[in-house]
Amino acid sequence: MSSPWGKITVPEPVNLQDIMSEELARDLQEKENIKCVSVESVEKEFEIPPELLEEEEILRSDEEIARMLQHQYDKERAPLNLDFDSESEPEELEDIRDKKDWDRFDTVMREFHSIPACGYKNDNGNIVTKHDVNMSGRKNACKMMSFPPEFETGDGACFDMKISNKVFNGLKMHSKHEQSRKHKMHDKREDQETAIFGIDAKTRMILYKLVTSELLEQVNGVISIGKEAVVLHADSNQQNSECPLPKECAIKVFKTTLSEYKQRDKYIRDDYRFKDRFGKTNGKISTLKLVQLWAEKEMHNLKRLQKAGILCPEVVALKKHILVMSFIGNENKAAPKLRDAALNDVKIMMAYEQILKYMKIMYEECNLIHADLSAYNILWYNNNCYVIDVSQAVEPSHENAFYFLYRDCENISNFFSKRDVPTVMTAEQLFKNITGYDYTDKLALVELQESVKMKPHLVDRPGVESNYNFDNAWERSQAGRIPENINLTKPVMA
Repeated sequence: MSSPWGKITVPEPVNLQDIMSEELARDLQEKENIKCVSVESVEKEFEIPPELLEEEEILRSDEEIARMLQHQYDKERAPLNLDFDSESEPEELEDIRDKKDWDRFDTVMREFHSIPACGYKNDNGNIVTKHDVNMSGRKNACKMMSFPPEFETGDGACFDMKISNKVFNGLKMHSKHEQSRKHKMHDKREDQETAIFGIDAKTRMILYKLVTSELLEQVNGVISIGKEAVVLHADSNQQNSECPLPKECAIKVFKTTLSEYKQRDKYIRDDYRFKDRFGKTNGKISTLKLVQLWAEKEMHNLKRLQKAGILCPEVVALKKHILVMSFIGNENKAAPKLRDAALNDVKIMMAYEQILKYMKIMYEECNLIHADLSAYNILWYNNNCYVIDVSQAVEPSHENAFYFLYRDCENISNFFSKRDVPTVMTAEQLFKNITGYDYTDKLALVELQESVKMKPHLVDRPGVESNYNFDNAWERSQAGRIPENINLTKPVMA
């Protein structure tokens, strides 16, 4: 066997029994003794001091090293032993409060808490009570620093600030008032969302219930945003077995935080359908309930138009201030308004004739006046006009009904005149074509308005007709006998 460092003798094979025998063990012990003797002879040869030999002997012993490490470990990990029997004085603990205070307020509070429960203390012959002016002023200044972060108190620790009880109480009340006002504004934040997109927490819950009740399948997005409502697009649930539903629906969400609704009660108060919905004492109604009545009124008006054959959205459901109707359009694309529709001469003439027909049917058969009819509230779809936004429509018995009708006539006449439609009637001609009377003949209109005022329990009852006699009314109007409490001037706009 070769090696680069030298020759290595081949070990002789040994029997296992020989290894385990006592003779072999005796031979090994003798060899070890011989090695030790040789080491001692080397040490004597070089004359090693006995102190080094003793230290080396100690370090050689593994047992001594282990004991030393264990003793060091026990000394480091041993718990603190307090000898209470010893006569040595205990070490005095240093109070962190004896150090310099963080600011002046810590000193003030320590001084205040130093007064015992009796309420006074003797300070170098002077009696100091807890009601001391200086101490109370400093204490109030310290309390003021604990006001909410948005209350700007400034840094009062740089000088000796003193606040009287009266000033402190005023600041405290002002802080509470500001906190209360802030919380109220935060609580109304969800409701104020209806002024932008009409989707507050309550509205989202109603929409969620419409979906879970299997009336709607999903709500897609916003179609249009107006000053009174927000219109959303939705897909109806075609598997609803209760009633057939249109494939696409329009959800009209009336805004609940608009100031315009404060005047809307004038459109509803004279309507016999909602007469008992106002307060019996002062006749007032909350804004939310008024908006709900506004949505309900549009539902009833749409049903009247639909019954008379006027094209309009079909009512699907009404939930508080949310009205679900059929969608005028196709595949999520809403029909354009008449103002934005691109119509040729033939179609614009068709639209004009159709609107004249609708206005006359609405007045004669539906007993309604739109009160806001214009090219913005008419949709053009499949070569037909669809009337929308009829929530403000009033009956002819309303005190401003004929003024609203004349305003509608002006809007229609002006729009089609700008489109160069031939034979466009003026507002006066259109008004007379619908009612049969001139708008300038106020006396006749007053009598006409009085004639349509029937008792609510007799309206729409079969066999009951108005006892109005036009000939007698005309004779009385010519004689100057006008009903009392009637204003012949320009009606007040709501």
